Amino acid sequence: MAKLASFVELVRKFRSKADFVIVYIDEMHASDQWAFRNNYSDIPAHKCLEDRVTAARMLLSLQEVNCPLVVDTMSNEARYSYAALPERLYIIKDGKVEYAGNRGPEGYHLEEVEKWLVESIG
Repeated sequence: MAKLASFVELVRKFRSKADFVIVYIDEMHASDQWAFRNNYSDIPAHKCLEDRVTAARMLLSLQEVNCPLVVDTMSNEARYSYAALPERLYIIKDGKVEYAGNRGPEGYHLEEVEKWLVESIG
């Protein structure tokens, strides 16, 4: 969440050369579980898909994103397939993972993604 504005800028810069998508997964700091005192919102743990969709819409209301935002299933298929909790960056080209960033927020390095994009597609 903290780097969403920077991600949106990266999308703006490269959207004519690459496709981007945000996959909304579990709420990492659910207000009824493990929450920070200064959470940006009051989102409880998702109990159903509708809860997750509502939370994703809240995200969209906080920051205009210029790429598709999809929601993971309640069985967390994307989260487990891509080890994406709490957040992670991937580059997939021709069905193959070309870049797998480390787990965020510490391992969330948009500059590495930008470097790969510049070197690989201009």
